[in-house]
Formats: sequence, C-alpha cells, structure tokens
Amino acid sequence: MKKLLPLLTLLLLYMATATAQQTPDILPLRDRAVLEDALLQERLEKLLPDLMRRNGIAMWLIVAREYNEDPVASTMLPATWLAARRRTILLFTDLGQGKGVEKLAVARYDIGSLLKAAWEPEQEPNQWKRLATLIADRNPKNIGLNYSPTFAHADGLTKAEYDSLLHYLPAAQKQKVVSAERLAVDWLQTRTPHELELYEQISRLGHDIIAEGFSEKAVVPGKTTTEDVVWWFRERIAERKLTAWFHPTVDIQRANPGAGDSQRPFSERPAQEVIQPGDLLHVDLGITYLGLNTDVQQLAYMLKPGETQAPPYLRKALATGNRLQDILTSAFREGKTGNQVLKEALAKAKQENINATIYSHPIGYHGHGAGPAIGMWDQQQDVPGTGDYPLRYNTAYAIELNAKVTLPEWNNKEIRVMLEEQAVFTPKEVYYIDGKQQELLLIPRVNQQ
Repeated sequence: MKKLLPLLTLLLLYMATATAQQTPDILPLRDRAVLEDALLQERLEKLLPDLMRRNGIAMWLIVAREYNEDPVASTMLPATWLAARRRTILLFTDLGQGKGVEKLAVARYDIGSLLKAAWEPEQEPNQWKRLATLIADRNPKNIGLNYSPTFAHADGLTKAEYDSLLHYLPAAQKQKVVSAERLAVDWLQTRTPHELELYEQISRLGHDIIAEGFSEKAVVPGKTTTEDVVWWFRERIAERKLTAWFHPTVDIQRANPGAGDSQRPFSERPAQEVIQPGDLLHVDLGITYLGLNTDVQQLAYMLKPGETQAPPYLRKALATGNRLQDILTSAFREGKTGNQVLKEALAKAKQENINATIYSHPIGYHGHGAGPAIGMWDQQQDVPGTGDYPLRYNTAYAIELNAKVTLPEWNNKEIRVMLEEQAVFTPKEVYYIDGKQQELLLIPRVNQQ
C-alpha cells in the first residue's frame, strides 16, 4: 500500500484534469495496469475486512481454474494476470478487529504483490492437501464458498472443485462450510471513493461517445442507417482503446411507423432503417474501462430543415422520463429490497399518471451487476431472488426505465421515452455519476449552444 497509493493519487489527479466540458484522457495500458492494481490493493486492505465482518464470514475461499474463472476471482487478479493460472486458490482469513485480513494464494506463484504464495509443490505435491492444512491451522469458525442459487456472480465454485475440496477437508472443517453469497455480492457491488472518482470520468467518456455518434460526424439524413451508427459506435470505442461490453442498439421512433420503429417487442433487436429528419433516435451503449462498466440509453432528435430545436412535445416527453427517474431514485433506502423499491416507484408513477416500466440494476465490475434487481423489462412485479436483495450504500446502479407517452402531434401514437444512466447510492443521496440527459441531443449538433 505504501508504494502504490501515492501513485494512485497522482493518476487520479491526472484523470481529473478534464473539466466538466472536456473528454478525459485515456490512460496508456501500462498506466492503467498500475492504477487498477492500486485500486485492487486498496479494496483488499480497506474494504474487504469490513465486508467479511458485516457478512459474518471468518474465512473466504475462492477457487478458480484457467479458462473457468470464478466471477469474483477475476476481480481479484492483477491487471497483468489476464486469467487464472492452472488452479488458483485465494484464501482470505479475518484476523480480528483492527488486524485486517490475511491474504494468501494457495498457488505456485505469488499473485503479483497482492497475495503471497502459500504452496510449495516440492514439499507437498497435492495442492488440496496443502489447502486443507492451511485451513486446519487457522481453524476458522466458518468457511465461505462461492455457491448461490440466486446470483450467477456468486456461484463460481464448480461442482468438481467443490467435491475435491470436501474430499480433502477434515471432518471438523466440513461442518463449517457456508455460502459466501452475500459477501461475494457486496464485494462486487460496493465502490470505494477512489473508484467513484474514476467512475465519473468513465461515464463521461461514454456520454461523449454517444454525443459524437449522434451528430453530423456520424449521421447524414436520408443516407445513414441505424446499423451504420451502431457500427460507428463500435469502431469509435475500439479506436479509443476501450471495450464495448455488449453490441449497441440504435433505433428510431417517428410519426409514421417504420420497420425499425420501437413499437417492436423489447425482446427483438430493431431492424435497420434510414435516418430521416424528424426522427427520434435512441441508443443503448455500454463501455468498459479500468475494470468498470457503463450502461447508458439516451435520445436524439434529427432536426428538420429550418428547425433549431426539438419540438416542444418531444421535450415534454423527455421531461416525463426525467420525472420517472426522480420517482425511482427517491424510493431508495438502505435495507429496502429491490422489489420494495419497484413497488413504491410504480405506485407513485401511477399516481402521477405516468405509464412506467422500470428495470434498473446494479453496475460495476459487471454491466448487469450483482445486487438487487429493481424490476425486469418483462416483470413489473416482484423479481424472485435477486429482487429480494437489500440495497446497500456506496453502490452504483444503472437507472434504466421507460415512460410511455402518447403524442397527439403524431396522430396519438404512443412512444417510449427510454432512458438509462449511472447513479450512486450513498448515505447522503442518490446522485448521477456524470449527470443525466435532460435535453434531447440534436443532429446536427452545431445548432446547440
């Protein structure tokens, strides 16, 4: 920690040099690796002890195999470890209040500078026997393993590895095995202050890419198709040495329904369609940078000749979507389940005559992250399992939803105001990491101030 944290601070300052109007610099791969390792070391030393004690786990055992990584293990490997090596076993033991956590790798190699190797095959060829000895020596009150019927993120221990572990564990230790589901979920969804600083920059990068793609740089009315814009986004993300964690979607809503119109079921991808003046465009796009993900949906309007802004009825429709966002985030309380938040938000929206659909989710190491689901697009009642999980502070959410709005100006056509932005739930408030869309993007954007 002494060596890495000063560099972490310098890199954070470097990232923060962009103003609110500027696109942040993207770090070279070497600097990214240093920063990611510093963030991980900080999490292991400062966050992990609290999470283990909060969830009552005395020892956390994570087993990963090359090309079959546990989803949690992959978040605990150094940046230069692109995969587990052979069988990689991580062993964390709570040493007691104020003493931190012992971090061992039951593997042939140290895991960078983060976990010390605790197995010498020349002395004990059997890796499982060495693990069993380490566990027996520490004699923890319980042993948390990553198995879960609810969260795939917390279900990374395979059947073969589980069977091998129990075969070699002494009988006294077998009785102590428990699920580490809640610890795994909390590890994945909880963000540190340094990570939140970086998340603002990452979110801005995603916003800037969307603004650039929904502009005259990428769209020529009457010529450019929605599929052209989708691939423009993919190319632009790759040019910037970022990753798209899912294939983007671009679709159109307009007065006269077309093949790609969003009246399609949510379960279908939109058809390719030529973008025309007067179209309301929608994008769903997510990037990965520094190990964190974004998931954003925004709207743009293709100006007609002579127009300098979107029609008032479309701006009013966007305001309805913004109001639904406020209703949802105002229902956040620590300890409430995702299902409780969903029920309360939908009831409030109904009172205000908003035709709402809510399908928000945690985000962080994974785009669709571990933690409480707040509705599904096709399930607007209780979501069994994931919806029963309680909200925790210092977690990030993709506030994803839509409001159906009828437009008399479009012959009473019903449109969906589809929005999605990253927000953080803290003890003080729920705030959007890099703001939320409150004005339609305009194409061409030269007309915007």
